Amino acid sequence: MAIYLTKESKVLVQGMTGGEGMKHTRRMLAAGTNVVGGVNPRKAGRTVDFDDRAVPVFGSVADGMRSTGADVTVVFVPPAFAKAAVIEAADAGIGLAVVITEGIPVHDSVAFTAHARAKGTRIIGPNCPGLITPGQANAGIIPADITKPGRIGLVSKSGTLTYQLMYELRDIGFSTCVGIGGDPVVGTSHIDCLAAFQDDPDTELVVLIGEIGGDAEERAAAFIRDHVTKPVVGYIAGFTAPEGRTMGHAGAIVSGSSGTAAAKQEALEAVGVRVGRTPSETARLVLDRLERN
Repeated sequence: MAIYLTKESKVLVQGMTGGEGMKHTRRMLAAGTNVVGGVNPRKAGRTVDFDDRAVPVFGSVADGMRSTGADVTVVFVPPAFAKAAVIEAADAGIGLAVVITEGIPVHDSVAFTAHARAKGTRIIGPNCPGLITPGQANAGIIPADITKPGRIGLVSKSGTLTYQLMYELRDIGFSTCVGIGGDPVVGTSHIDCLAAFQDDPDTELVVLIGEIGGDAEERAAAFIRDHVTKPVVGYIAGFTAPEGRTMGHAGAIVSGSSGTAAAKQEALEAVGVRVGRTPSETARLVLDRLERN
């Protein structure tokens, strides 16, 4: 089992014919992802060769879905065109849109996440590494060769920390790893992923990676208290951030004691989540918790 993405998923890539789209489509295919098409109105009707796989290019997401049955799209288009690309995908009825693009204006993210929600499309991102179900499928830019299938679920604001925890815990492996993005507005939250992992029979433990700024981790703590019975281990990036300084992602804004790493750690530990102060310590806490299960 997994959440959101499996070997059965049929994936379109919006922006596949661009430099980043080409590079990461090749990597997704190598990971076993069933990439069924690209989307570029100016190159519709062509095919792109990726080693031994010829992938067709469609003029729209709707055309790609009609021809292939696609249910996932990965968005690699430039920031100025991302809003239109996601709205197009939602209007076509795609189930999942993974928005890799960074630098999207916040008002555009507000508009397309609200539109997608109304249309029943789940957004992962924007400004995220995507998600991977090791051994099955990879939608985005997460390296596929640093871990293996296993029993840990991971949800993270940070792409880099996603990779590091995947590597640190590679001997155990993961059910699904989801990089939700660190922008102020994202389509899928820690809470959404916690609920999905709670319902996934093959996920035994969840790793939650947050960072300074906002109150997403505090809200996740309240959800864990009320709805999650599986063990959760946390890590908050930013314990060493200097006071009064805006750091890292656009969402990492700290006001007074609100949004600090210490405040988030306190909220999580109050509901039984053990929180590491470094990625390596977090990995050790995971190993310790699994040994006690």
